[in-house]
Amino acid sequence: MKKASVILSSALVLGTLLAGCGNNNNGNNAAATNAPVESAAPAATDGGTATAETGTYQDGTYYGTIDADAETGWQTYVVLNVEGGKITKADWNAFNVKTAGDLKKKVSEDGKYGLVEKGGAQAEWHEQAAKAEEFLIEKQDPAAITFDAEGKTDAVSGVSVHVNDFVAAAQAALAAGPVEAGPYKDGGYTAEGEMDADSGWKSTVALSVAGGNVVAVNFSGVNAAGDDKKQYSIDGKYGMKAGGASAEWHEEIALAEKYFLENKGAAPVLDAEGKTDAISGVSIHVGEYFTLAEKALEGAK
Repeated sequence: MKKASVILSSALVLGTLLAGCGNNNNGNNAAATNAPVESAAPAATDGGTATAETGTYQDGTYYGTIDADAETGWQTYVVLNVEGGKITKADWNAFNVKTAGDLKKKVSEDGKYGLVEKGGAQAEWHEQAAKAEEFLIEKQDPAAITFDAEGKTDAVSGVSVHVNDFVAAAQAALAAGPVEAGPYKDGGYTAEGEMDADSGWKSTVALSVAGGNVVAVNFSGVNAAGDDKKQYSIDGKYGMKAGGASAEWHEEIALAEKYFLENKGAAPVLDAEGKTDAISGVSIHVGEYFTLAEKALEGAK
């Protein structure tokens, strides 16, 4: 089981495709994501959120996550709603720290995850996740979902996917206690600028919201040939260092993404060209990305 991460109420939370469908991009292509507070996830009855005597929980909303999958970029999270001391709603989902954008359930619902077509499963990922959620609501304890060394379970009928991530994130959520939900609607949000006639690139922004907070961001771009700007830089084709810069484009934009998350979307002081002295190591134009991110989040309000 992965090391679980719990989210404190004052913290902005952080943010798997089938192994055969993993993203093989260089790790520098990862979208920025907020780092969670990490600790071992105790049993659901630990930490004062529930008592062994009553088996009830404190009313409120709970959020928990675990480490992202290094290969695919998917980071599991769970949101639980407790009313009258009982878990009344469970949301098992994931955001992608490499690409940001749509959450895992939406990707599955849109037929892009391909669990049935590519993996021969009996049902799509979001359908199996719903069964696991229902089981948790029935049993009221994540530990009731037992699993083998591979993370699979025989406890939940119709579920063949790995459930260890679900159990760990749910336990982390209950251990953290109730949290204040963020201001946004969960989901993936995007925005893009106009094609720049001089550079040949169009800026793109993808954001993931989970638990009401922005948990992952991807600042990139696309050219007329369809190349992703960040990957283009990683592949050595953009050539900023060859032109005398101290870092490549993807390295600098990663610093801008980090700043965006740490400052909850607030833009740094910018000059007329969209450059800033507020982010150490960043000499590229970043102003448009903060503007586009604000535009993307209009749909999340």
